[in-house]
Amino acid sequence: MRPRLQPALYARIALLLLPVLLGACAGPGAPRGPLSDGPPRSDVDISAIPDAVPRAEPRSRYGNPDSYVVDGRRYRVMDTDAGYVERGIASWYGSKFHGRLTSTREPYDMYTMTAAHKTLPLPTYARVTNLRNGRSVVVRINDRGPFVDNRIIDLSYVAAKKLDIIAEGTGLVEVRVLNPDGETPVTRVARNDPAPPPPAEPPGAGFIPAARAAPAAAGDPQVYLQVGAFADRGNANSLARRLADRLGTDIRIHPAQSGARTLYRVRIGPLGSVADVDRLSARVAALGLESPHVVVE
Repeated sequence: MRPRLQPALYARIALLLLPVLLGACAGPGAPRGPLSDGPPRSDVDISAIPDAVPRAEPRSRYGNPDSYVVDGRRYRVMDTDAGYVERGIASWYGSKFHGRLTSTREPYDMYTMTAAHKTLPLPTYARVTNLRNGRSVVVRINDRGPFVDNRIIDLSYVAAKKLDIIAEGTGLVEVRVLNPDGETPVTRVARNDPAPPPPAEPPGAGFIPAARAAPAAAGDPQVYLQVGAFADRGNANSLARRLADRLGTDIRIHPAQSGARTLYRVRIGPLGSVADVDRLSARVAALGLESPHVVVE
């Protein structure tokens, strides 16, 4: 017959297990909320922190499944990172996750040049450039995320500070994978990397006027939400008119060559801020359309 544990002993065991259980809840790949994090309590001299140095590494034993699911959405890990270029919105994560395990089972250190990406192989080295001020850093991607709509990369605190996006919380960036061997691969463009500029259209063509969103400042990159791409111009026009009626903002149709055919891309914008991107993305989803994706030109 087993001896019966006393209530006081049960309580002690529960207290001992509590940190373990809490840590498991925030394990690798756990979603990170945008309002639940922050910078360290004291300022950091970022000039003394070097960029990551690309070197050949094997794929991590952890964090590289064929696919994984977070919040009901499935993400497929890429077979290769060669020639990868992506433009979009970056976020950052800091003190809340400092010391916790990343997806590669390495402790997250907000004072080193690392980042998280949803689908690139781990680890991957990339140059991240702030498209508004031209600053760039090299990071080692060793974590999964960010699991927030319209974000393409989650930077460590110091990487974000070097790019000067801490105050706003987000920034428009280009992510360009670096080859440790120093070779320049043929560029493979990500889904939301800008397409070549479309040919000039006559006034009014592909444009439905409506209440205008705040324009981006002169010289700044232009941000759009792409909500569809059609081989038939009529279908693109129909969707554009529907969106203009419902959203009350500018809808543009951007023709672009895809192989031997022309695709007509329906885009909202240009948009003046990341807040506008998030707000209109939610409104598009409420209309029952597929999630739009961010295009930065």
